[in-house]
Amino acid sequence: MSDVRTLVYGSLLPAFRAPAPPDWIRRALDEGLAGVCLFGPTLQLIEGRVHDVVAKPLRDCAPDLLLALDEEGGDVTRLDYLRGSRFPGNHALGALDDVAVTRAVAGSLGAELRRAGVNLNLAPCADVVVDPRNPIIGLRSFGSDPALVSRHTAAYVEALQDQGIAATAKHFPGHGNTHTDSHHALPTVDDDMESLRRYGLPPFAAAVDAGVRCVMTGHVRLPALDDLPATFSRRLLTDVLRGELGFDGVVVTDAIDMGAVRSRWGIAGSAVMSWRAGADLVVIGADDGEEHCEAIVRAAEAAVADGTLDVARLARAAERVAELRAWVADAKPSDAPDTRLAEEAAPLLIGPAVPALPAPPFVVEFRPTVNEAIGMVPWGMVDSLARIDWLHGHTKVHEEDAESLPEIPAHAPLLVVVRDCADSPWQLRGLRRLLAEHPDAVVVEMGMPGRLDVPAGRLVHTHGIGLANSRATARALAGR
Repeated sequence: MSDVRTLVYGSLLPAFRAPAPPDWIRRALDEGLAGVCLFGPTLQLIEGRVHDVVAKPLRDCAPDLLLALDEEGGDVTRLDYLRGSRFPGNHALGALDDVAVTRAVAGSLGAELRRAGVNLNLAPCADVVVDPRNPIIGLRSFGSDPALVSRHTAAYVEALQDQGIAATAKHFPGHGNTHTDSHHALPTVDDDMESLRRYGLPPFAAAVDAGVRCVMTGHVRLPALDDLPATFSRRLLTDVLRGELGFDGVVVTDAIDMGAVRSRWGIAGSAVMSWRAGADLVVIGADDGEEHCEAIVRAAEAAVADGTLDVARLARAAERVAELRAWVADAKPSDAPDTRLAEEAAPLLIGPAVPALPAPPFVVEFRPTVNEAIGMVPWGMVDSLARIDWLHGHTKVHEEDAESLPEIPAHAPLLVVVRDCADSPWQLRGLRRLLAEHPDAVVVEMGMPGRLDVPAGRLVHTHGIGLANSRATARALAGR
């Protein structure tokens, strides 16, 4: 069974939780481990020093290892996990709908990843937001029009890979019509192949046509097509993704420590089922992966022994991952990206309609709970306003204290900051109370645009929580 162990290690992306790569990671690399995936808890421990603390020492052990993370820009950032993203995310780019700007942002982001020693980016999201109340995708999508999402996905993939970074279109076959957060439970989507071909698959087809190196599975169940989630579905991964769309790159799983699959099949069982269905590279998740790797090896050896996992399928998975490692090891960046366009993106999407405030505002910032994909990334308007010395004072309101809103200074303009307010009853109640007392207040919505009863000209959409978005908004509010 030693051959199975080698194949398994060649098809795994574990994480570690330590301020430096632990010895078990180095030993696993000697056994052929494909690489490492970095998540927020580790990035906090290493204080963002990816190149010096992780990339350089690990490449001394395995020059072609995959070093992966989720760098989407905007709401989901790993390079800027401790301060917020310098790059606008997908929804902002889709709202602007300028493919040249999307290329510039993705290329600039790719150059930053390369400098950090990262060579596999688990982005972009190719999901089409069918229902804006979706709890996990939202601003991570380019939008709700499949054609728009397709052209920006293709541009993003091409620009990222032009910098020598393998791109990953996710979450196949589409996570934008779900009402359940797959971090906690398995979403069920009532889509058949006709509806999937209409809005779910086109962006992935565009990514394949653009030469995307990886496609990530979604932990979503489509009972009209398969009783199992897409990550375990041979019909979706082998018949549709490989067959119908013609994808021959690496199929990467979404993290198998997520509640959607872990709660029922466990981590080791999920890995085996993923490989059986046609996946190649298994992302374990944010836990320290030492014990998980060993459990997965044992489960794979048992599955091969009892005939439920074909060793040839596992060998093909490891072979595809090895081909990806060779590509990223040899890849050279093309021309330097247009950083000017990337830097101008956020002010362009904020637009000229932001009302300049007559004086530094008092800010009331509502702080809803965010989903786990985003993590603990800092966000809001307070720091960006303070940075340009345009802040009278502020208070932050959480759901538990939303019924006792603060007293607002009479001589300062009021700025109310909300996030996904239209679908948050407690934020809506608080906003209505503040607007009843302060009808001239300006409202900044940092989440998904929604129907809010705010007078025309006094509602600002940032299209995301990224640092680039908040700083551009702050300058506009200050009339600068």
